[in-house]
Amino acid sequence: MALLLVGLPAGASELEARLALADVDRGRILFGQCRTCHYPQQFMGHNTGPNLSGIFGKVAGKQPGFEYYSARFKAAQFVWTPKMMYAWLENPMAIYPDSTMMSNGVPDAQDRADLIAFLMQATRRDSEN
Repeated sequence: MALLLVGLPAGASELEARLALADVDRGRILFGQCRTCHYPQQFMGHNTGPNLSGIFGKVAGKQPGFEYYSARFKAAQFVWTPKMMYAWLENPMAIYPDSTMMSNGVPDAQDRADLIAFLMQATRRDSEN
């Protein structure tokens, strides 16, 4: 971990350190397994999971037009941030055991950071169009 923090300001989080090294193209490839249920492009709409366009800054469980959230997720009050996404992707069932998301998570920390870097870029680009 010490190598990851070289060149970052004191107090930088693990996620910040990993995002500084993130590979967006690798994140795009890793997102392939997520695409089974989610699309990052707004024009694609929802799939079996909610559309992720502009996900950062949105309140979880509140995507208009997506009707398949669990009751507990519909009642969620957290906002999607890169930090929250990083924790969520590690083990979704640990955060919301009754989630309808069918994923065992992404155990590798750098894989999670690469996915987040891809989503940050893909959804920002999509919102600018």
